[in-house]
Amino acid sequence: MNLHLTTSYACFLALLFLALSVKTIRERRRSKIAIGPGEDPVLARAVRAHANFAEYAPFALLLMALLEMNQGNSIAIHAAGLALSFGRLSHSFGISRTEEDFRFRVGGMAATFMAYSILIITNLYVILS
Repeated sequence: MNLHLTTSYACFLALLFLALSVKTIRERRRSKIAIGPGEDPVLARAVRAHANFAEYAPFALLLMALLEMNQGNSIAIHAAGLALSFGRLSHSFGISRTEEDFRFRVGGMAATFMAYSILIITNLYVILS
């Protein structure tokens, strides 16, 4: 059994997570704030972009891996992986900007929830069939 599809999406998402980590570290150094965001709005946005990613991406990847392990439809895996990747990228971009355009955050969350929905429904279908 291999998890080539999930691994591909996990690698892309890990790169995005590293980029968000580096941005947060840079903002911490710039602001000289070691814990929390303090009163710095740019640092607060970097921290939330990083944390939000950490809150949503891992569980979706777990659902994706379970679907792939259970020989789920590769089209569903790709649809979820692309939606998740687009959603996390869009949300991260939107929340990081101090002059925020909510379309990126809303679109990002919608795509992320679409990925979750695809994964939940398809996993349930596979195990109940």
